[in-house]
Amino acid sequence: MNILVTGGAGFIGSHVVDHFLREGHRVVVLDNLSTGKKEYLNPEATFYEMDIMDPQVKGIFEKENIQIINHHAAQISVTQSVANPLFDAEINVIGSLKLLKLAIDFKVDKFIFASTGGALYGEQEYYPAREDHPCRPLSPYGIAKFSVENYIRFYKQTHGLNAAVLRYSNVYGPRQDPHGEAGVVAIFCQKLIRDEVPIIFGDGKQTRDFVSVSDVAQANLAALTSDCEDTYNVGTGKETSVNQMVECLVKLADKKIDPRYDPPRKGEQLRSVIDYKKINSACGWEPRTALEDGLKDTYRFFSDQAKNRT
Repeated sequence: MNILVTGGAGFIGSHVVDHFLREGHRVVVLDNLSTGKKEYLNPEATFYEMDIMDPQVKGIFEKENIQIINHHAAQISVTQSVANPLFDAEINVIGSLKLLKLAIDFKVDKFIFASTGGALYGEQEYYPAREDHPCRPLSPYGIAKFSVENYIRFYKQTHGLNAAVLRYSNVYGPRQDPHGEAGVVAIFCQKLIRDEVPIIFGDGKQTRDFVSVSDVAQANLAALTSDCEDTYNVGTGKETSVNQMVECLVKLADKKIDPRYDPPRKGEQLRSVIDYKKINSACGWEPRTALEDGLKDTYRFFSDQAKNRT
């Protein structure tokens, strides 16, 4: 299939591209490189350096015979969304709507949307949250993702668009951006490599559902199948506190460094963990990477990067 991956030079998107190519698909990458990196681009993919807001995106559809849209391009910072909701909405809502219109105009076979489970459910009523859990996002980032999910439902009902929505928990792994709060594992890895003190916002008892980026890429492969045309959580169903995650990283790094605790950030929830049984039942996906193994791979990636720069 001919697959367009927006944000395909970014952390998650580049891994998705690699998995698609390994399965024999033809991949077109659309990325403005604002957060994506050229070195993460798979050379086997066709690359367009362009913003999803650019009117010229239509030309990609006219030229490339796009059959699947895999939409990962986004403003990913919760903090940035709180500081500037308008900017967040322009990219995450309006940009997505432009792609949805192109999906209808060019009769694409499927639209796969990277949403969020971590930021969508807000303070949960039960743990882990299923897909039918009330959505009460605490940040404009989560609000924007939920808005796009509703627009997708509209396009399904009105135009017959085939779509799959993947609600990710907290994704981590190699290539994660260590510059900004979204990549907490990457940030801590770099701090430890440099013998700097990791900063934990809050008391560190807040929990997250850490899912490996390789497992997330596999979920995107599963979403290509005709059985996967719904909204699915993509996580591990396991809660890990930030303190536990940092403790594991410190042990892997073989360092004796204690974290520093700063005041908590606005718009962040205390507990977050999601149930993946629905995607397992419908599409056969399940997480396969143990947290310690995934953290080991991630730390090794950033350690190798640091060595290559010296």
